Amino acid sequence: MILSIMTTETVTPDKPAWTDADLSDPHATADKARRVEAMFAAIAHAYDLNNRLHSMWRDQAWRRAAVRMAKLKPTDTVLDVACGTGDLAMAFAHGPVRPKKVIGLDFTVPMLKVAQNKLPSPTPNPQSPTPSLTYHAADAMRLPLADKSVDVISIAFGIRNVADPALAFREFHRVLRPGGRLIVLEFSTPTNPVIRFFDRIYRERVMPITASLIARDRSGAYKYLPKSVNTFLDRAGMVDMMAAAGLTDPIIKPLTFGVAVCYRGVRV
Repeated sequence: MILSIMTTETVTPDKPAWTDADLSDPHATADKARRVEAMFAAIAHAYDLNNRLHSMWRDQAWRRAAVRMAKLKPTDTVLDVACGTGDLAMAFAHGPVRPKKVIGLDFTVPMLKVAQNKLPSPTPNPQSPTPSLTYHAADAMRLPLADKSVDVISIAFGIRNVADPALAFREFHRVLRPGGRLIVLEFSTPTNPVIRFFDRIYRERVMPITASLIARDRSGAYKYLPKSVNTFLDRAGMVDMMAAAGLTDPIIKPLTFGVAVCYRGVRV
C-alpha cells in the first residue's frame, strides 16, 4: 500500500530543482526538502539504471553489506527510511535471514511507485516464508511509528538528503527498541589520495553529465549529488551525530576503497 502525499512542486525544464547558484552548500538551503522531493520525482524512472552504471554495479553489493551488518533475526521488524525504489528493503526481505516484516518509507511518491512495481508476486513456501514488505509515504523527520516499535532501521544514501539529519537520528532512536540497530549507508571521501583524486574527477565531472543524459534530467539532480557529498558530514561527524542521538557502539565499514561507508549504531 502507498499512502498518497502531495508533491510540493513539479519540476519543469524552466524551473530546475537545483541551479549552480544553489549548490555552494545545498544542505544550507532553506527549502532543501522541497527541492530534494522534486529532484527525485524527476529522476525516479532512471534511478536504478543510473545507480547500477555509475557505481559500476557495486551498489547492490553495498546494500548486501548493509544487510549483513544489521545482524537480522527472523523475529525482527525492519524499517527502511528513504527507501527510494526499494532495493535495500528488498535486500532485507530476501536475504539469507528473513525478518518478520519490512517497511519502506519515502516522501517521494514516484520513487515509491517504482518500488511497488518491483514487488514480486507472492509464492507461498512453508520452508522459506517471505516477510511482509510494504511501502508508505512518510518523512524521515516525522516517522509514523510508535516508540520502541522496530528492531532495525536502515537509510541508504538518504541521510544527507534530509533537511535536519540530527532530528532524523533522534526519530530513529525513538522508534528503535532497546538493542535495535541503526544502519546508515552513505557515500564518503576515500582516504587514499590517489583513489580520492580519481573518485572526485568521476563524481564531479563525468557522472553529472552521463547520468543527466541517461535520465534526460533537467532538475539538476546529478549536479546536486557530488555537492551534497562534498559538503556533508565526514565519518567522524556522522558518528558524533549518531552518538548525540543516543546511539552507541559505532561500527564504521568502508566499502570499495571508501567510496561508500556503512555505519552501525545501537540503541541502548
